[in-house]
Amino acid sequence: MELIPFNLLGILAFVGAMVYAVGDALLLASKASLGNYPKLKPFAKLLSDTEKMVVLSPIRLMWGALIGVFATPFVLLGFWHVYQGLSGVNAWAALATVGLFGTASVIGAFVHGSFYYMGEYVRALNEVREDSQDVIARMIERHKKVLIVTYAPLLVFNIIASVLFSVLTASGKTAFPVWMAGVTPLTMTIVWMIGKRILPQFVRDWTEGAGFNIAYMAFFACTTITLWK
Repeated sequence: MELIPFNLLGILAFVGAMVYAVGDALLLASKASLGNYPKLKPFAKLLSDTEKMVVLSPIRLMWGALIGVFATPFVLLGFWHVYQGLSGVNAWAALATVGLFGTASVIGAFVHGSFYYMGEYVRALNEVREDSQDVIARMIERHKKVLIVTYAPLLVFNIIASVLFSVLTASGKTAFPVWMAGVTPLTMTIVWMIGKRILPQFVRDWTEGAGFNIAYMAFFACTTITLWK
């Protein structure tokens, strides 16, 4: 007997990616002008658009970070679902594909959660006295270095895993239809980046920062439908 029904794995992955996208929006879908925050102006280059987080409440920051982290196990279930769909090809190649996807998601949970602290730093930078701002600025500098170190493997692993998925699926030996070779987190991210330009402005505003997980929603929707039993 299956511990979790096979179809449910894909559904849970889709829901997990959707919840993750909501967390992204809570953390990053905001607007703020440096003109309204004179204490942040001297740090415009350092902040690099993260100044918009100054308007976010601590509660919103907290839940934006937490729900994404808690959604990660559901996304990982989705990769097990994908692994089953890759049956028929070299087992090591299939394992490498889902292993890279899974590793990227684990790293991604750290990256996502760390935006809570970035938001708190930006808020603090605006609230402390000018003679104390350098302390917060140095914390932001260190934090951005950590983000770079973690973002790099996250992106590289996702790109490699997406290419592997495409190659394996295009072979016609998997449970996926061959056209699924064109449906990966990488290609869906590109489609989103291009396609969102035609969406109403309010939709673009409220999905700011959520593109990667919207791409995962599309990916898991397709894997679930094509593997449906």
